[in-house]
Amino acid sequence: MERKVGMEFVERTMKKNPDVVGVIFIMTIDQSKISTSNTPFAMIDEHSAIPSEQEILFTMHTVFRVVEMKQTAKNNRLWEVQLTITDDNDPQLSTLTNRIKQEIDGRGWRRMGKLMLQVGHFDQAEELYQELLKNASTDSERAHIYHMLGMLKKDQGKYPEAVKFYEKSLEIERKTLPEDDASLANTYNNIALAYDNMGEYLNALDFYQKARKIKEKSMSADNPDLALTYNNI
Repeated sequence: MERKVGMEFVERTMKKNPDVVGVIFIMTIDQSKISTSNTPFAMIDEHSAIPSEQEILFTMHTVFRVVEMKQTAKNNRLWEVQLTITDDNDPQLSTLTNRIKQEIDGRGWRRMGKLMLQVGHFDQAEELYQELLKNASTDSERAHIYHMLGMLKKDQGKYPEAVKFYEKSLEIERKTLPEDDASLANTYNNIALAYDNMGEYLNALDFYQKARKIKEKSMSADNPDLALTYNNI
């Protein structure tokens, strides 16, 4: 879209509502630096209701890098944001994408559930996990889902409910895993954190100690995770 047309839309909205801050995005597209097969876009003048607006249609996954943000000299309620287009071959974008994948972990619906938790969509995440729980076919799956429901309740500040879900996960893990398995340490630690937040310090200490005993067997003395458990105790 032409800058002039974009400005008209922004200024019209700002006049209607004095509390609104206007933002206009100025996009730079250097075709020599991107692959159109990865980041397709097209002029749609011929298909637009208003051809003179010179609109460009971008694919859904198009990513832009923010180069600069500044207030305009004429209006302190109007900001300009300079953007440049990137594609999958951009090294910084690839690094960021890989890091996000590592943090979210898992595959398919598990990854979706974690992503929902990260962005605070708790109701949708709980609905998804409850559905996954109904269809879980192994103890490992059920233990994982109960654990994630515990984390969900923890993030909501509903610590008693978090403990209930963690304990359901723990019950399965104790039956199916060696007593010194790292997954048990993780569950013990999360139960302890929930009790800690509830002010039930004796219960918290009990579970911290259980986590510590497992971690001392499997981790080096200078492991940061073990150090954190000592600190919590």
